[in-house]
Amino acid sequence: MQGSSSEQEIKSIRASIAMLNSNLDHQNQRKNGVLNELLNLQVKVRKEGAESKVQKFVSLLENLKLLERQESEIRSDFDTKRSSLEAEVSDLEEKLATGSDSNMLSRGLDDSLNDSLQKLNSAKRELAARLREIVSVKRRLDDAPSQSELIQYERRLSELNAHIQEKLQQTRKFYATYNALLEIKELMLKETSLLNSISSQFQDAIASPTGRLKLLESMEGIVKGSQQKLEKVQLGLQEEQKVCDALKEKYTAAVAEQRRCYSLLKAFQEECAKNERLRSQTSA
Repeated sequence: MQGSSSEQEIKSIRASIAMLNSNLDHQNQRKNGVLNELLNLQVKVRKEGAESKVQKFVSLLENLKLLERQESEIRSDFDTKRSSLEAEVSDLEEKLATGSDSNMLSRGLDDSLNDSLQKLNSAKRELAARLREIVSVKRRLDDAPSQSELIQYERRLSELNAHIQEKLQQTRKFYATYNALLEIKELMLKETSLLNSISSQFQDAIASPTGRLKLLESMEGIVKGSQQKLEKVQLGLQEEQKVCDALKEKYTAAVAEQRRCYSLLKAFQEECAKNERLRSQTSA
């Protein structure tokens, strides 16, 4: 009975060792998965040009390297513990083979089993802590925006910019219309005041030669002022026409540049498709 109990305890110790190996392999798989995700994220960051995320990414890589060093230390400690357990198992097997005292052997097995269980629980706790740290690092990496999200943000910002530019053009147009109407109103008020003045003084002015002369001089002054005002308005119109012509030239140049970009993009896409076909044929 003691020999059978000892063999069962040896099997239990070996099962504990196998469990430790399995946990270590699982941790290696999790580490490799996180490392692959980090490499993929690094490639995405480089493609997207997200310079603001580079420092965060470097910090996360440093954390991963620290976790790898800690894992190496755990592996070394685990190898030491496994060697010790294997030595104990070998010693127990030798004692069973040589028929040592069953009571001493049973106590030794109990002590070894308790020690092994304590070491196993400690290794499990350390492994759980490392896994929590890896999950935390992965969660922080997931917070970084992906390429599709960046493209969506860029598209939305472009739409908002276009909407703002449209509103700005409308506001400028309304201000220009208001200023033009205000100037027309002032000219109409001046014209009305001038006509009222002429109408009220016309009868008195034509009654005498001096009055008629003054009336003519006054009318010539009015005509001269109107001519100066007209010239000023024409100069403003010419300036606005020059600005309009310059904008038309810029628009024409921009349309030509857009067409050229479309042509280059189409040629680039065709070359990419041709390159893909050549690569597929070469690999086949």
